[in-house]
Amino acid sequence: MTALNDLDPFDIFDAEAERLDHFFAGLKDDDWTRPSRCAGWTVRDVLAHLAGEEAYNHACLNNDLDGLWSRLERNGVSGLADFNDWCVRTRRSMPVAEVLDEWRTQNGDTRRRMRELGRDARLPTMAGPYPVGLQAFHYSSEYATHGDDVGVPVEDARKRTAWRVAVGRFALEEKGAPVEVAEDDDGDLIVRTPRALGRLTPAEFVEATVGRLPDDHPLDPGLRDALRCLA
Repeated sequence: MTALNDLDPFDIFDAEAERLDHFFAGLKDDDWTRPSRCAGWTVRDVLAHLAGEEAYNHACLNNDLDGLWSRLERNGVSGLADFNDWCVRTRRSMPVAEVLDEWRTQNGDTRRRMRELGRDARLPTMAGPYPVGLQAFHYSSEYATHGDDVGVPVEDARKRTAWRVAVGRFALEEKGAPVEVAEDDDGDLIVRTPRALGRLTPAEFVEATVGRLPDDHPLDPGLRDALRCLA
């Protein structure tokens, strides 16, 4: 976790949430129906996804994952993909202002409670007890990814990319991904598996870790699969 030691996961999480909030608050009617980078989802659908997944975040904080699974089962929801679809589908008939207020309120509570617990506390998750600080890094990565998906402007791109590279490299190691990553003298990332070698800019590396590299990017397909660890 050395690369993350000097980063404050709660400040980063707050910053990404505030960036999204400011963006969503400024959207007009037609803006909500624009397609996002998430296949089949509009900008509004991405907001609905973020609002819906707070049920999971709060179940972790309340140590009530069993209660969440039971509620989802009663609604015919099975598996992560089905959960994501259900979160979006059940909010499409709601006024967008109501969905925004739901997300803003619930996520604000999530971030406050996680900060109060502290980075070394343990949080029940689908994968078992997990450090709160590391969970905040994962949430921050998701918020940054979805911010890019809907076109949220970024003013501090270099600083933001730097922490995302650090989180991506940590996630690859945590996952035990069969890929080596090293930084060269120019600041690019050299990535390799036993079968392939590639070179990516920091921004491209981030896109690879979250499964957002363009389809026509020349990176070896095996390397592309090995680098995907945060989506």
